[in-house]
Amino acid sequence: MTAPSLASLFESFGLDPARFAAGDLLARSPIDGAVLGRLPADTPATLSAKIARAEAAQRRWRAIPAPRRGELVRLWGEELRAHKQALGALVTLEAGKIRAEGEGEVQEMIDMAEFATGQSRQLYGLTIASERPGHRMMETWHPLGVVGVITAFNFPVAVFAWNAMLALVCGDALVWKPSEKTPLTALAVLALFARACRRFGDAPEGLIEVAQGDASIGQALADDPRVPLVSATGSTRMGATLAPRVAQRFGRALLELGGNNGMIVTPSAELDLALRTILFSAIGTAGQRCTTLRRLIVHANSADALVARLKTAYATATVGDPREPGTLVGPLIDRNAFDAMQAALAEARAEGGVIHGGERLLAERFPAAAYVRPAIVELPQQSALVRRETFAPILYVLRYSEFDEALALHNDVPQGLASAIFTNDLREAERFIAASDCGIANVNIGPSGAEIGGAFGGEKATGGGREAGSEAWKAYMRRATNTINYSLALPLAQGISFGPTG
Repeated sequence: MTAPSLASLFESFGLDPARFAAGDLLARSPIDGAVLGRLPADTPATLSAKIARAEAAQRRWRAIPAPRRGELVRLWGEELRAHKQALGALVTLEAGKIRAEGEGEVQEMIDMAEFATGQSRQLYGLTIASERPGHRMMETWHPLGVVGVITAFNFPVAVFAWNAMLALVCGDALVWKPSEKTPLTALAVLALFARACRRFGDAPEGLIEVAQGDASIGQALADDPRVPLVSATGSTRMGATLAPRVAQRFGRALLELGGNNGMIVTPSAELDLALRTILFSAIGTAGQRCTTLRRLIVHANSADALVARLKTAYATATVGDPREPGTLVGPLIDRNAFDAMQAALAEARAEGGVIHGGERLLAERFPAAAYVRPAIVELPQQSALVRRETFAPILYVLRYSEFDEALALHNDVPQGLASAIFTNDLREAERFIAASDCGIANVNIGPSGAEIGGAFGGEKATGGGREAGSEAWKAYMRRATNTINYSLALPLAQGISFGPTG
């Protein structure tokens, strides 16, 4: 299958290529470093105008019944399904993901649309027993307002959909600040949403606004009191900067930050199953997922055999142009990511680490890109280097002797996103689920590749946010407790008597 041209992709979304001929924001492909387009970056003034439009749209949108709001999300899902290959190809071109992962990310958006459409009829509150006779107490949920969404380059469209689909059925509008490294995919998603709005008929203009630019635009979004919720995905450093800004104005922050995900492989594990899982979890998306497997904690009796098999698998994994069939590992997002990886490997070498892989590849064919052989690093201990997330395909291998030691190693990092264990021992599996301090704890599957039906997010330096399934919709609404007195008396709670006596 021939990869579609950028011009044909623009045409499929109804985007005029002339829009991307001038501007301060440069869109480059990590595949070869080619310039894909130039866009005007937003300023504080244009961002403020977009927030104002979203605020006006939300005032109209919140009055539309939730099931009707779900209909717009359903239509958006249909547009995504019809343009799945085209949007997936643009994700590949702009983020460097292999074709299967690019289209898989769009499928995640489609799945999320279906989930949110059903959720639009299930925004349930509670009826609560009142201690006062002749009274009814209940809990109701109401639209929150304008939701700011800040996304990262590694999932340029799916993470926005996690937020947007639910926020829309909850009655909110959105202002989306995509990564400055992936601006074109955001505009394609917006174009497909516009098509759904035209089919819907009465969607207010400005329901989703896209604000392009660097970190200063994200900071301005975080500072704006018209945005009661800011959902941000990115590094722990970014979250530590953004969250206090939102908190200072008493806004809410929903944070999906760094991961330093571990997997324990016990003596009873099925090594064939573990091997296949490790390969995808550690090198998928060139190690640039928040759920990438970064720490392999393996029993000392199994470590040598497993590492030998991993070295063979790594050596045969095809690194190359993600548009080509058979490629498993595409490029790093840019040269800075490559430099950070090399610095981490140099530090590991100084600590006595045994390193397999990590060298740059395809430099002659793609001199402006950063292709690299995924690395396996055997280390004697979990050092500060291992406890720090490096956003690259580096898998640190640590050995353990006793299960309690493995659990302690696993939890001894600042991050708490995803975790996994491979074991056929029921007691070990149950102990791991109870002991893992991560938001995701899996048995006999890897930490990467979460389904949208479960709430996604993590603890500690991962930020504590939850997106997608389960009860994540509640983050996009405000809760009210209501008490109705249908009696002619006025009893007070706690048995308090207040007023004149006698």
